[in-house]
Amino acid sequence: MKKRILISTGGSGGHVIPATAFYDHLKENFEVYLTLDNRGSKFINQNKYNFEIISSPRLTLNFIKLPLTFISLIISILRSIFYLKNKKIDILIGTGGYMSVPFCIAAKILNIKIYLFEPNMVIGRSNKFLLKLSTKLFCYSDKIINFPEKYINKMIIINHIFRKEIYNFNNCIKEEIDKKINLLVVGGSQGAKIFDKEIKNSILDLSKKYKLMIYHQASSSDFSNLEFFYKENNIDNKLFNFQENIFQYIKEANLAITRAGASTLSELAFFKVPFIAIPYKFATDNHQLENALNYEYNGCCWILKEKEFDQDKLTSLLINIIENKDDYLNKKNNLEKFCYQNTWNNINEKVISSLNEN
Repeated sequence: MKKRILISTGGSGGHVIPATAFYDHLKENFEVYLTLDNRGSKFINQNKYNFEIISSPRLTLNFIKLPLTFISLIISILRSIFYLKNKKIDILIGTGGYMSVPFCIAAKILNIKIYLFEPNMVIGRSNKFLLKLSTKLFCYSDKIINFPEKYINKMIIINHIFRKEIYNFNNCIKEEIDKKINLLVVGGSQGAKIFDKEIKNSILDLSKKYKLMIYHQASSSDFSNLEFFYKENNIDNKLFNFQENIFQYIKEANLAITRAGASTLSELAFFKVPFIAIPYKFATDNHQLENALNYEYNGCCWILKEKEFDQDKLTSLLINIIENKDDYLNKKNNLEKFCYQNTWNNINEKVISSLNEN
């Protein structure tokens, strides 16, 4: 009889996307269940994945809201205990965020194995709290900032985990950057006004010098404004939202401007697309900057800090990248080295064997 696994996720796309990747890897060997909160359900293909919506309280240290938060947490833990017992779950996988807390506490009460997942270079606060309850934690590096030394032995280092469909796109032939600049602009699942408003001025500057095709992930509030901008300036473009399959655009791109969420950077690296990272300056514990610095250290990207960002700096950097082919090609080669061992089978075997350990 197959073991039963519950994957608990929600919140932002950065939590939900890895959860769907784990689902893809595990569904053939285990009976897999998937739970999300309402917020997280916006970032999943509802035609492809079966899931249940289970609300979880946002945890806060606000003194006034603390009693209500505590009561809500207790209710969520009791609901989680009922769910885990009813589904006869053997293993719980939490992909981070406040959504995983009630299920992890409930799993510990029921003596169910708990596996956490941390994709960032700074351990998330929920994961840090839950480490003491967990069996193991999947992650990409043994140099995660703020990771408690006493739990180092719980780390399972894996290659970057992706949804299965990404491997169908990886052998595409890209246009060389000197013939046409296929620029991908990715603001992330939580939106980024700077990507909808500020970056377009640099794109306009570039369009006067080079042939461009822009693939722009836009927030719904600025979709029509960007549509008008590109049409007015006769710039070839494709606008898309977070719900669409981003792989079809990454595979065409030969350069990207992006936030520094772990999932997005992993996907750009896998497709060997050199990128300019503009980390979100309000990201918890500055984890987006640390994510970007890891790629910069490996010679894979350029970084522009948001507090230092302006149109002239971005335009100058873009022109320098396009004109200085050696630097661009060096980063592209480094990305290939960064991901050369990342195959479906390698990750699949590592994850499944880890979950099957006694």
